[in-house]
Amino acid sequence: MSDLAEILRKRTQGDVLFDRFSRGRYATDASLYQMMPLGVLAPKSKDDIAAALDIAREQGVPILARGGGASQCGQTVNTALVLDNSLYFNDILELDVDNMRCVVRPGIVLDELNRALRPHGLWFPVDVSTASRATIGGMAGNNSCGGKSLGYGMMRDNVLSIDAFLADGGHHHFGVGDVSGTLAALSDDMLRLGAREAEEINARFPKVMRRVGGYNIDALTPAQAPHNLSHLLVGSEGTLAYSTAIELKLWPLLAQKVLGVCHFATFHQAMDAAQHLVTLKPQGVELVDATMIALARDIPMFRTTIEEVVTGSPEALLLVEFAEEDSTRHPERLNALEEMMGDLGYTWSGTGRAWGGVTKVTDAAMQSRIADLRSSGLNIMMSMKDDGKPVSFVEDCAVELPDLAAYTAGLTEIFEKHGTRGTWYAHASVGCLHVRPVLNLKLDKDVRTMRAIAEECFDLVAKYKGSHSGEHGDGLVRSEFHEKMFGTRMVAAFAEVKKRFDPDGLFNPGKIVDAPKMDDRRLFRYGPDYAAPEMRTELDWSEWTGSGGGFQGAIEMCNNNGACRKLKGGVMCPSFRVTRKEQDVTRGRANSLRLAISGQLGPDALTSDAMAETMKLCVSCKGCTRECPTGVDMARMKIEVMAARAHKHGLTLHDRLVGYLPRFAPWASRLSFLANLRNSVPGLAKLTERLTGFTASRNLPRWSARPFRNDEVETVEPPKAVIFADCFNRYIEPENLRATVNVLGAANVPLHVAAAPRGERPLCCGRTFLSVGLVDEAKAEAQRLLAALLPYARQGIPIIGLEPSCLLTLRDEIPALLPGEDAALLGRQARMLEEYIADQDDNPDFTLSLQSPAPRILLHGHCHQKAMGVMTSIQKTLSRLPDTEIETVETSCCGMAGAFGYGTDTHDISLKMAEIDLAPTVRKACDATLIVADGTSCRHQVSDTTGRKPIHVARLLEMALK
Repeated sequence: MSDLAEILRKRTQGDVLFDRFSRGRYATDASLYQMMPLGVLAPKSKDDIAAALDIAREQGVPILARGGGASQCGQTVNTALVLDNSLYFNDILELDVDNMRCVVRPGIVLDELNRALRPHGLWFPVDVSTASRATIGGMAGNNSCGGKSLGYGMMRDNVLSIDAFLADGGHHHFGVGDVSGTLAALSDDMLRLGAREAEEINARFPKVMRRVGGYNIDALTPAQAPHNLSHLLVGSEGTLAYSTAIELKLWPLLAQKVLGVCHFATFHQAMDAAQHLVTLKPQGVELVDATMIALARDIPMFRTTIEEVVTGSPEALLLVEFAEEDSTRHPERLNALEEMMGDLGYTWSGTGRAWGGVTKVTDAAMQSRIADLRSSGLNIMMSMKDDGKPVSFVEDCAVELPDLAAYTAGLTEIFEKHGTRGTWYAHASVGCLHVRPVLNLKLDKDVRTMRAIAEECFDLVAKYKGSHSGEHGDGLVRSEFHEKMFGTRMVAAFAEVKKRFDPDGLFNPGKIVDAPKMDDRRLFRYGPDYAAPEMRTELDWSEWTGSGGGFQGAIEMCNNNGACRKLKGGVMCPSFRVTRKEQDVTRGRANSLRLAISGQLGPDALTSDAMAETMKLCVSCKGCTRECPTGVDMARMKIEVMAARAHKHGLTLHDRLVGYLPRFAPWASRLSFLANLRNSVPGLAKLTERLTGFTASRNLPRWSARPFRNDEVETVEPPKAVIFADCFNRYIEPENLRATVNVLGAANVPLHVAAAPRGERPLCCGRTFLSVGLVDEAKAEAQRLLAALLPYARQGIPIIGLEPSCLLTLRDEIPALLPGEDAALLGRQARMLEEYIADQDDNPDFTLSLQSPAPRILLHGHCHQKAMGVMTSIQKTLSRLPDTEIETVETSCCGMAGAFGYGTDTHDISLKMAEIDLAPTVRKACDATLIVADGTSCRHQVSDTTGRKPIHVARLLEMALK
């Protein structure tokens, strides 16, 4: 394939990726399949696509168009040249607000489109759960639906036209109206096919709304005149043409909505109730089952939502949403829902099957949190840590609503017959179920079980005249079953369409027609030869299964759902938000790790330069630990990679300067005049740049000549709190520790400062060692810290810290370094200063009299504070300030991330991270606004990029002391 790569580089302007790591990152989607592509091109223009199609025809290789790569059925994997539209080919070409329409490139992400439409009061309402990464091209190719299809229809109903290349290289407009030339002949042939097969189409196509299987040849029948040829391309999974522009129908944005959360004692009752609840004309009715509720309770980002919304122990919830143009009607809609639940026999005071009721949700923020929970449903199901996982293959069958309860009962019987169970959630308003049997597809017996369940399930769907593909398409998993649903004649008609459009099989072969067997293990992510040999690991991975003490299982938790590809909201994944490259997203890193440890990327892949490059832009923000629906912890995985690489290759001088900072910090502080010369002597930073790896474009943090000393605090017995003085605040910004002492002193809190035994160096959390892979050194520091702090922890005394990356190491990394109850206890007692203050609401002995330090405060949260759920405590503590407006910056990582922002090869990316949200927001703040950030690196990033000087919360509180 080297010739193909070279030709593409010469004739296109896009990114050409043919190395083994890059191909591996495009070998999977969110399905159970893996097919290694021939190579990848990220086109920058229509000309690039035209050239790629010409080259593919010349070379005899197939083409696969790809967007977010989150398909459930294997549509977006193939042994082909992959064209990734999401990187560059992703803009809005035309927006016609008056006529409520727009034209977009196929690579634009749905959420990005709707963010651009919102100021105009418009939106595109095919609201798929993967809206943060689903591209419009992928949604058109899949005929996507979303939770509001009851009111707005499916993708087919909202696509007006498509511009696309045919296999012969011709570029045409597919829509309504006259056509000419090559397209006219093709159009005539398709309309003749539609007329010929109209009777068979009427007899065999399921009448349910959610039917996305096969080709949309029902759009070609005489009854559908005037014909829109683009509707034949919608749902074709990139097998007929290559879209370059898609015209969409837009809708008015309804700003307000209300939600009723209906509780049911049994799953069957919820399914039976759906047919009645839809008569109230809601915008959508979504199912959440007991398994999903239980799993969501164990995921930090969803736990609070479940606790606030779910009453008792329901077996199922139905989320019923109303959105009226006249929002004054919303209360009566919720009242009508409550009345109908009562008419169906459900009351909060009822017992047994009569128990149930409605929780009314009118708060927009809570609705948003519930929507996030619902949209993550498929991936929440995948958060099980055992080898058995819910598997998508009978994922989204659809039946008529009156048959829904009986169908789900029949499906449950099939699962029980085969010794498994299903996880459920559904678009109940349209009879479409998301159900996944729990199987381990590394086992032959479970693969055979999957096949048997599929056969019996699709027979059951046919019995109810439903659709075996109701939302997620055909791909590799369902295409072979078309004859069961459509019959032999319709399958032949599908093949005729494919042959007429694409006679040589250029576009995504093996999907919809001429498909392989769905259980061909050679196409599986975990194929017949898949194995990960035993390996040395440094951290505790015992929560998971597999080699490396569970490291394998932790990596395999990534199911490729792509939630890490979101571009707004939360933290994850900051480097991807800058580069938008698959290499720089959590999913891409996890795929590289999985392929590396299983030998699919060649020998020594884990410690290779390619793996180091893959990990280079991971800033260890830990956003994935909270926001990844399956809990992939890339920050911890990076430590293993860095450790393995350090064992094999040793450390650079840059790594040593970063890792050993706690060891030389006392000397740097004592000799601060010399240590700070690098910033003040002209040319010295540039002279040392190459040697040290620190960019000359930034000043390094200045060492304080007056570091914090433990004896600055008068030890009072017995202490009510213990201060852990980290290296950064001790030697660089000691004023923060002194402010903490003053604040807690004003609150009459007796203090100790945690100290090492006399003669030893000051205590350290070991984080800098972990960042460069020196796990043994980090473990030694952790043991010293544990020895010093455990006596306090055993007395229940809180351990207070100021630097999030250091203090929160006690909760996260140290228990992974030193597994056991002692480390776990220490982690439970570790508190950020604001957490400690927030915990004192019910403590009559804690009094902190404060006044307003400024009219307005702009608060930036450190990534680890966000990942560990600390931000609410900060906001609660700052709410003690009278007459002060607090605004929290909605941003991802600041971009400094410890030493990341100082690296010669990462400095530019660091600045770009800051410019996404943080720096522009700070620049807009008036001079009277105080900028507050707990993270040392965060404060330096804000200062470097905006000229504003942020302060730690401790200093803010000190300023506010009366």
